[in-house]
Amino acid sequence: MSGKSGQVENRAIREILSHYKKENFFINKANDEVELDVALIESLIEKFFRIVFPGFFHERDFKASDMEIYISVLCREVMLILDRQIFLALKKFHENSSAHDAKNFDEGELQEKARKITQEFFEKIPRVREFLETDLQAAFEGDPAAFDKTEIILSYPGFYAITVNRLAHEIFALGVPLIPRILTEFAHSRTGIDIHPGATIGKYFFIDHGTGIVIGETTVIGERVKIYQGVTLGALSTNGGQSLKGVKRHPTIEDNVTIYSGASILGGDTVIGEGCVIGGNTFITKSVAPGTTVTIK
Repeated sequence: MSGKSGQVENRAIREILSHYKKENFFINKANDEVELDVALIESLIEKFFRIVFPGFFHERDFKASDMEIYISVLCREVMLILDRQIFLALKKFHENSSAHDAKNFDEGELQEKARKITQEFFEKIPRVREFLETDLQAAFEGDPAAFDKTEIILSYPGFYAITVNRLAHEIFALGVPLIPRILTEFAHSRTGIDIHPGATIGKYFFIDHGTGIVIGETTVIGERVKIYQGVTLGALSTNGGQSLKGVKRHPTIEDNVTIYSGASILGGDTVIGEGCVIGGNTFITKSVAPGTTVTIK
């Protein structure tokens, strides 16, 4: 490194460090406060899969008794990590919320709350597995290209995204900020399927191909719904910004609906009735009566 180029680089570094001192920059976070570990949270997904699908994602064969010991140890490991990250998420929300005085909260109470949430989440895993068993059945019945159910579990991006979303949704429903979205956005980055953890999704849900699917936070999806790639279940407008928080912005899809590729269904008042078939590339902003087939001529 020449003297001149070294001076230029040192000046650039000094300017960056000086920029960290700017006031009113939310992205300036150069302090010693412990923050959520995004990479650690994302690493939980692999562990969740080993718990939810015992035997499918392990490096060696287990006897039944060995598997019970392995899963017990794994669950305790995940509980410890999740407990800590939930505490940090709750603390961050409390500090940032205008509805609370960040100076007056009991960390012990937040730690106890995080512990209870972690326990409640693990108690919900059997229910999540019940739903995933129906999703697996829907995928196998709905895709003649599927060799067997193992192929779906190990390789289908839609099933992967649904699994992560069902787990994240349970954490979301327990009032945990940040972590559910970190989980689902990791699945989004891996599969191209963007499902908000707030979406409510019934049993026997099948995503075919999946790339480019967007399912918004307040979407409600019934049972035995099949969605193809490029479908958007979105809001009519987000111009209201934060004032729309908590408002039903996304559509309701009733039971036994099929939505083909590229369709956009928008609006919180939009209901797609039971048994509808929504054709590819359609753009829908009003409710559709049950049993209707919608196509572009």
